[in-house]
Amino acid sequence: MLHITATLPAVKTSIIPAMKKTSAKSCGKSARKAAAATPAKPSATSAPQTSPQEGFSYSRAFFEGLVDSAIAHAKKLGASDAGAEASEGCGLSVSVRMGELENVERNRDKSLGVTVYIGNQRGNASTSDFSQAAIERTVQAAYDIARFTAQDPFAALPDEGDIYAGTAPALDLFHPWSVDSAQAAQLALQCEAAALQRNSRISNSDGASVSAQQSHFFSAHTHGFRGGYASSRHSIGVAPIAGTGEDMQRDYWYSSMRAAEDLADPVRIGQYAADRALSRLGARKIPTTECPVLFEAPLAAGLLGAFVQATSGGALYRKSSFLLNSLGKQVFPKHIQISEDPFVLRGKGSSPFDAEGVQVRPRQVVQDGKVQGYFLSSYTARKLGMPTTGNSGGSHNLVLSSSQTRAADDLEAMLQKLGTGLFVIELMGQGVNYVTGDYSRGASGFWVENGQIAYPVQEITIAGNMRDMFKNIAAVGADAYNMGAKTIGSVLIKRMKVAGN
Repeated sequence: MLHITATLPAVKTSIIPAMKKTSAKSCGKSARKAAAATPAKPSATSAPQTSPQEGFSYSRAFFEGLVDSAIAHAKKLGASDAGAEASEGCGLSVSVRMGELENVERNRDKSLGVTVYIGNQRGNASTSDFSQAAIERTVQAAYDIARFTAQDPFAALPDEGDIYAGTAPALDLFHPWSVDSAQAAQLALQCEAAALQRNSRISNSDGASVSAQQSHFFSAHTHGFRGGYASSRHSIGVAPIAGTGEDMQRDYWYSSMRAAEDLADPVRIGQYAADRALSRLGARKIPTTECPVLFEAPLAAGLLGAFVQATSGGALYRKSSFLLNSLGKQVFPKHIQISEDPFVLRGKGSSPFDAEGVQVRPRQVVQDGKVQGYFLSSYTARKLGMPTTGNSGGSHNLVLSSSQTRAADDLEAMLQKLGTGLFVIELMGQGVNYVTGDYSRGASGFWVENGQIAYPVQEITIAGNMRDMFKNIAAVGADAYNMGAKTIGSVLIKRMKVAGN
């Protein structure tokens, strides 16, 4: 068991065996390419496509026509400014449990959203009906809402000088996966079987799943923005259960990527998830204490997420953040850096522009522990009297790193740095107060002595304050893990309260 827990870093990526080309349907349309194929990827400003891309029902040219029609009708009604976005998404999700097919779900959705401004009055409305009559009704609804909305001096489209200039590199975000339900089910069954066969103590399963999703959109507004692109997101995951009776433990692991060929091997995912569940058998409580705490890399992403939440414009102008007026101040130790790069190839947080059509750029959010920038949309920027940072819709590929991290600082090295303390691999509850920074979460993981895992622990609570936790980051591991738009290694906090027996 102790050897197993020493392998907790993320599963190494390997290539899924290429699917043979079949007559299978991809999101309801004929599949034209195998899973590993990479179709041409238009830029945000490329000429409109007259036929739909693989798997879609609507072309970019059609969406441009919808958006232009909506904006024109808004101007006809008397709107001072207007914007619209047309989008379509589709996908396949398959789940299995204990060797049996459990669920097959196909999804397809479409939407046209309209925003109308009458001076500083704003109204929004949306529809899934793409007929001309429905477009006009939707625009009328948005216009009527704006008429009866209170004046807001900060409500407006982004400034024209901030609009996307068409200078972003190709980001390679669209990789349709022409997998049918039978193939997806086979991958899920393979993943679950690998978990169940790993050890006789794997007694049950919460199932395995495979998901293939893709979407595209086109957006425009009267301050000169026109852009859109297609993207994809695919995943494989499994949740095995180890043990019997009162000593049962569940764990989960998955792989999620833009392109199916980048997903981890289903067998390795299943085996690794099983190893994690097995390593937690025999868990016990520990006495209440104060000690160093090491957050596993996937959980450490939550610490980075808390920083984003606290330095986002909405929290700042509402004064509901524990990091008010933190710009230029020392929030982390000097060895901590946080960078943002919207142009990462195939990045889950990559985009040539934000949700408002504002140009995005790589930047240093935290340098030597000092906050260099917030996360602002055009609206929240105006509220704070600052320029927008292009973060309407969220952050773009954040990376938290330490200048002290060395290539050899894997999980075992981080356990050595922990010495004697708590290694956390699961958190429960939502015990974070973003106004005060108070932090209290149910947790489970492992008690570590002299750099070696001693035994698994459960039913404990870890507590502290986010300000102190940020300042007391002692080390960041080289075991970097990507969780959505955030990448971070395991994080060692010098001291936290641990409530147990």
